[in-house]
Amino acid sequence: MTSTRTRPFFWEEAAEDWEAKQRAGQPSEFSEYVVRKLRAVREGVGREPGSVASMRSVHRVFLRDEDLDSLPHSYVAEHYALTLFGLHQHASSEPVHRRGVGLGTAFLRLWRMEPQARPARERRLLAAASAQDVHELAQHLQRLVPLLRQASIGLDYTRLFFELQQWDGPKRDRTLRAWGFQCTDPGTPAPPSGDEGGPRSDADSASAPYWVTYDPKSRDAAADLAALRSGIGREAGTVPAMWTFHRIHMEPEWRDRGALTRDLKAEHAALTLFARHQQAQEHRMHIKGYSPGTAVGFLARQAAEGKGTGATTALERRFGVLLTSNDFDELVMHMRSLVPLLNQAGIGLDYDLIRKALRSWDDPRRPDAAASYRQRWERDFHTANKP
Repeated sequence: MTSTRTRPFFWEEAAEDWEAKQRAGQPSEFSEYVVRKLRAVREGVGREPGSVASMRSVHRVFLRDEDLDSLPHSYVAEHYALTLFGLHQHASSEPVHRRGVGLGTAFLRLWRMEPQARPARERRLLAAASAQDVHELAQHLQRLVPLLRQASIGLDYTRLFFELQQWDGPKRDRTLRAWGFQCTDPGTPAPPSGDEGGPRSDADSASAPYWVTYDPKSRDAAADLAALRSGIGREAGTVPAMWTFHRIHMEPEWRDRGALTRDLKAEHAALTLFARHQQAQEHRMHIKGYSPGTAVGFLARQAAEGKGTGATTALERRFGVLLTSNDFDELVMHMRSLVPLLNQAGIGLDYDLIRKALRSWDDPRRPDAAASYRQRWERDFHTANKP
């Protein structure tokens, strides 16, 4: 175990040192102590945690004798946060530790400043977000931080420290959601003209769901669908390849916390279902007004015409099981088994409706929602199944 931290982190001390001089009317510069320690932490770049003697006095997470054989996650995380801070602060005349600026927010600002470079830099961020452990993550961040330095964009290193500390545990998912929605949420306000980041692009303000704007003839269509299918069976917001496809608005507090909301879960599920449904189809499978009842009704009519009433009966049973879904997870499971059949038959679905149904199916604030959908979809089935 580590001893309790009694001093601010070094990056916090550096920022306070600079701000204190500014408040006192002195030249805005770092003290010799900070400059010397910055050189020390840069010596740790690419080195193993605990192996750099010059860094030991900069650590605020101290080790006890029993920690030496296996360094605590907090010490490893602080080592990487310190070295990243040293790279970021190098040759910058103002503090780069900026409270409240998450990694996703920093990259959203970078992309707005240099939109032409966004695809390449987005790939770098997605690679970092896919890191298998904290050591791999640190290697990716060492290549990303200089980009922020060149653009004079700061980062909250205290926040980053805790994210690094939690990366190899179950809280990684919350960090991933926070990063994803900081950099892609359409509700993120653009800075005023002339402020850091410049004007907001049209792409940033797009809010229509992906299934509405999907173009089967687009050169990116196949890659987009593959990215969305990679999210099948995975927790919403934790699949970096899907980040740019989310369109839900989220309050800044929830976004920064990486909250797993009903809206996010519903959109994630709808996106993955659409991607499987759309696969190898030349026409868009999002069709307004086609509920699951309508779609299965048309499918049952096709089956009756080609295979007889036995096939229709089997589809009716499958549809009946879908209608009796008790909760969100069960409904998603049954929808996942249905869409390949609709894909084979070329029958579409209204994915706006699917998202709304998933959002409210087991919402305790809407106790009658599931029953209402069941009644409408069953009625739609019988209407569409009429010869």
